[in-house]
Amino acid sequence: MGISNFWYYTLVIVVILHVVVAFGYLMYKLTPKKKDKEGNE
Repeated sequence: MGISNFWYYTLVIVVILHVVVAFGYLMYKLTPKKKDKEGNE
């Protein structure tokens, strides 16, 4: 029982970290870069 709980929590932590990293990456890609805008305009 203890081993299965370990794998269950490990899987949950990996999924949560994956979602957080993916969300942060999307926010990084979707935010406009101020320096690029200033240089182009």
